[in-house]
Parts: sequence; C-alpha cells; structure tokens
Amino acid sequence: MAASGKRRKAKRVARAKTGIKRQRKIIKETAPDAGPVSLAEAKALAQAKHPKLAVRAVRESVAPPTSPAAVGAERERLEKERRDEFTRRVREYKATMEIMKKRGARRPRPKKAAKPRGEEAAPEGESFVPLQIFAEGDSWFDYPVPFFGGGIITRLENRLGVPILNLAKAGDEIRYMLGVEERILLTEHLTSGCPAGGPWDVLLFSGGGNDVVDNPMALWIKDWDPALPPIDLIHKSRFQTALALVRAGYEDLIELRDNLSPGTHLVFHDYDFAIPDGRGICGFGPWLKPTFDLRKFPLGVARQEVVKAMLLQFAAMLTSLAGTASNVTFINGQGTLKPQTSSWHNELHPSKAGFERFANIFWDKLKALFPNRVA
Repeated sequence: MAASGKRRKAKRVARAKTGIKRQRKIIKETAPDAGPVSLAEAKALAQAKHPKLAVRAVRESVAPPTSPAAVGAERERLEKERRDEFTRRVREYKATMEIMKKRGARRPRPKKAAKPRGEEAAPEGESFVPLQIFAEGDSWFDYPVPFFGGGIITRLENRLGVPILNLAKAGDEIRYMLGVEERILLTEHLTSGCPAGGPWDVLLFSGGGNDVVDNPMALWIKDWDPALPPIDLIHKSRFQTALALVRAGYEDLIELRDNLSPGTHLVFHDYDFAIPDGRGICGFGPWLKPTFDLRKFPLGVARQEVVKAMLLQFAAMLTSLAGTASNVTFINGQGTLKPQTSSWHNELHPSKAGFERFANIFWDKLKALFPNRVA
C-alpha cells in the first residue's frame, strides 16, 4: 500500500475511534442503568464494555465488504485456473506421446550405481509401443504437496516410462467425478480417445475415499461403547447408504466406458488402512480423528480398527462390482503398508515410500494385462 493510502486508512481509523468514544458518552448519558434497552443501545453498551472489539470491527470495516459478486468472481477465477491447468496437461501429454509414438518408446533406465570407468553400459532393450493411459481420481493419484514427488500417477509414469494424462484432482469425490461437469469431461475423453491418436488403452480411476471421511463420517460412527466390536460401532444402514452412492458412481463410469470406448480397460483400487492420528497437510485435514473425538473414542487401537472395518467394506463393494463387469480390474492393495504412523504422510496419504509401493503394484498389474506393451 502506498504511503498516502496508509495515511488515509490511519485517519479513518482515528475518526472511527473518536466516533466510538462519542457514542459511548452519548449512551452513558441516555441509556438507562437498568431495565429494558433497545437493540441500538445494547450494541453500543456492548462496544463500550469491549472497546478493543469495537476498534477491531472498525478496522475491518475500512476494507470494502465482501459481496456476492466478489465471491462469484473469485470462484470463477479459481475455476479458470483449474481448466487452464487441465488444458496444459492435455497439451503436454499430446506433445510427449506423439514423439514417443513416432520414434518408439524406450524402457526407463533402472536406478542403479554408476558403472566403473571403462565398463560398457548394458545394451538398451528394444523399443515398445507405449500404452495410452489416462487417469481420473483424487489425491491418491494427484498429491500436490510441494517437494513430495506426487501420488501414484507421477511415480507410475516413471516406472512405466510413458506419459499418463492425469485429470485427477485432490479432494475430489465420486459424486462430483460422475456429476454433470466432470462427467462431460470424461465423456469427451472417452469419445475422442487419446489426443495423440487412437483409443485409450487404460483408464485408471481412484475414488470414494473422500466420500466416506471428514465431517459426514460422524453420521455413521456410533458413540464409543467398549462392549461393542469395531464393526458394530458403525451404523450399518447409514454407511451402506454412503457406499451405495460411491458404487453408483463406479457403475455409471463402467456404463460410460461400455458405450463410448469398450476397448478401454478400467483399473480401480481401494485404500490401505489409514491411521486416525490427527495429522493433516497444508492446512487440510484431519479427516478422521475429529469424528472419533466427537464420539468419545479413547485414544488407541479402537479408532484404527473401526477405520479398518470401514475400508474392508469399501474393498468388498469394489470386489463385488468388478466381478460383474468385463474389462475391469480391481487392485486390492490393503495391507501393503505396515500399521504404523511412519508408513503414512498424514491420516489419508501414504509416505513417499508407500506411494512408490502402490505405483509398483499398479505396474505389476498393467504388466500382467499388457505383457508386450509394458517394458
């Protein structure tokens, strides 16, 4: 702010302070010491009793009040940033894949110690036709924490040696991924196929975790009762209703694929057994611990066992769903991480090593599905 602007603001605050003092004097002289008061008198008396709060309110009033138009403009700005980011991802994916399809894809070099001087490098393997993969999902696919290295997709790209068009967005829920706006985007990509030409070979999909945690979780976790086993501390009908909405999203995704790109293989996954220890990240979270605090659970293993029971039901739902559809693979990675806090970056997301392990599981599954297309 320029010096003149600071001076103008200081003058406004000073005038406001003078006005508050004058108002307190008037109220003191006119407002009765006891008995009923008007709303205006009550507010003025409250300000006289707490002058610091009154001055703070004046300072805040110096800035123009937030209007619905301003809130709408900010939302539009953030939405434009999101659209621009996805446009950039598509553009970079297309350019990269076009080069690899034209020149051939070479397998990624494994990480290993440098060879002694004079020793020849191992011969490169033959080129392969790169898989055309795109991904939709949540923060397990798109983990945007600075200097962390991303979630599963970034690490899987490095493992495969081919680009993946990642349309995932941290915090996304099934009801939005298969809602109007994002369904239109999925429809467009399944219909148009790979930007570098040809249909998609694989659609990786990660969703449902955000639908069953955070604030709504309090609806399907009961108050603590040491006499009940973990499974009975979950409101069965309520949680099944939440899982039914998640399943509906997956069912619609399968239907979209069947109608628009039947040759595209769908790959789903579940989530490992998170630990509700209250750790968030970058101002987000925690997503689990607040519900257990609200429901008076003691600290300890009981909370973790209830989360495990919920996630086992989630995995059972996806196992059942994948068994009813063709060209669908479900990756059950539960039990991959050791049940200790060091395995997790926070309540919902694995550590770097944990994400690497899940990326390797995805690589193994894709190698089994496409043995000649995965180096």
